[in-house]
Amino acid sequence: MAFSLRPLGNRVVIEPIEQEEVTAGGIVLPETAKEKPQKGNVLSIGPGDRNDKGERIPLDVAVGDVVLFAKYSGTEIKVDNKKLLILRESDILAILGK
Repeated sequence: MAFSLRPLGNRVVIEPIEQEEVTAGGIVLPETAKEKPQKGNVLSIGPGDRNDKGERIPLDVAVGDVVLFAKYSGTEIKVDNKKLLILRESDILAILGK
């Protein structure tokens, strides 16, 4: 699937990775008990902000990275019945190793 949503500036589009529905002990979690996701896959990145000279500052994240982000950051949107987040690169806390 070709992804056609391209964010502007230093924003990124992330597909949140949902929490498991069953705990390690075998307890099934209802929807209301689940935590808001804080981990996701980077689907698209913007070109980056501009510095004082007008040059682009590239982002530290890349498409395909798995990242941790702040719990209540970004704007949630729906595209093709999938929940996506658009957030600033500064809301990303870490890139998880592969």
